[in-house]
Amino acid sequence: MNSLSTQNRRPDWDTYFMEIAELVSKRSTCLRRKVGAVLVKEKRILATGYNGAPSGLSHCGEVGCIREKLNIPSGERHELCRGLHAEQNAILQSAYHGVSIKNSTLYITCHPCSVCAKMIINAGIKEIVIKEGYPDKMAEEILKEGKIKVRYLKND
Repeated sequence: MNSLSTQNRRPDWDTYFMEIAELVSKRSTCLRRKVGAVLVKEKRILATGYNGAPSGLSHCGEVGCIREKLNIPSGERHELCRGLHAEQNAILQSAYHGVSIKNSTLYITCHPCSVCAKMIINAGIKEIVIKEGYPDKMAEEILKEGKIKVRYLKND
C-alpha cells in the first residue's frame, strides 16, 4: 500500500504554484478582478505579485474605481486604472530585489493583457501558465509572436 493516503497526495508542481498564485490574489485591492502571479525558476519561487495601487497610494476601495464609474469594459483602456497588474508587480518586485527572472515561468490566475504581454516578453519570461482567460485578443497574438509558451492549467 502507498505510504501516502489518497487524501494526502502531493499536488503536482503546476497545481502547487497555481494554488500559491490564487492565495496571492487574495491580497489584491482591485474592486473588479483579483489576480495573483508567481514567478518560478527551477521549482523555486522568485517573486509574487497581485493587482492593486502602487505602494503608499490609496487603494481603489478607498477612492473608488474610475473604470467602474466610466463603465469601461474589461480588457479595455488599461491606462485609466490606478492599479498595477499582478504580472507587473511580480516583475517589479524581482527588479527591486535584484532577482533575475530570465527563462522563468509565470503562474497567473488570469490571462495577461497586451501591456503585460509585452512586459513578459522583454523580462525574458519563457512560459506562462494560466488559470482563466481574459478578453484581450492582442495579448494572445503578442505572446504567440514573442514565442512565449502559453499553457492553461486544467482543472480536475
